[in-house]
Amino acid sequence: MSTYVYGIVRDRDDLDGMKLSGVGEEGAPVRFVRGSGLAAAVSDAPEGLRAKRRDLTAHQNVLQDLAEAGAVLPLRFGSLSEDDDAVAAELARSADHYSELLDRLRDRVEFNVKAEHVEEAVLAEALRGDAGLRAENEALREAGGGSPAERMAFGERVHHAVEELRRRDAAVLRPLQGFADGVGEGEPVGASFVNTSFLVPRDRVEGFLKEAARLQQEAGSSMEIRVNGPLPPYSFVTPPPNRPSGPDGP
Repeated sequence: MSTYVYGIVRDRDDLDGMKLSGVGEEGAPVRFVRGSGLAAAVSDAPEGLRAKRRDLTAHQNVLQDLAEAGAVLPLRFGSLSEDDDAVAAELARSADHYSELLDRLRDRVEFNVKAEHVEEAVLAEALRGDAGLRAENEALREAGGGSPAERMAFGERVHHAVEELRRRDAAVLRPLQGFADGVGEGEPVGASFVNTSFLVPRDRVEGFLKEAARLQQEAGSSMEIRVNGPLPPYSFVTPPPNRPSGPDGP
């Protein structure tokens, strides 16, 4: 049976006293594979594991519980290893790398922040900012909507105007960088035009959240700024040198 890996922490005496339930229909008990001053939180991997809400939540809960007790290197959902011996071998092989990461991520959490324009508001702003678009919109309205070709051409011009507003507002989250020790830019997801992860020291979390609230207030009704966190620092865990990142664990 494969070993499911949740994350890596410093080896500590209190780990075995943590009663953690992992993935699987019955919540597999979490154990620790130790080596080189490190400990990997693992459990037996259930057959046919899928990204169901129950198991996603179990994975996240294990990491959150570990993070409350100290620094943790979280692995993505579905990280597998051949067996416990393979996990121990990886801890020994890459101990220096994991130890350095744990030092860097100690007392730090991740916040993921997305910015999304409110569609009606950004369309109205695009029209307000372009006299030509406003005139064309009025002309089409007076013509009962215009021909399909005219409507398509107008739609393309509106699209370009909205994209220009997104480029203008792409720096909206920049003030949050002053509260972070690390920043990771992700690909926009869904309707968002900015998707950024921040590595924030715990003693700056309150200031970070206040600044995010200020940015939302400043943006008004034209934009939604969504903050997700605090999270284990997924975006700031790097693979050991000469080893590609991927879905599998140690």
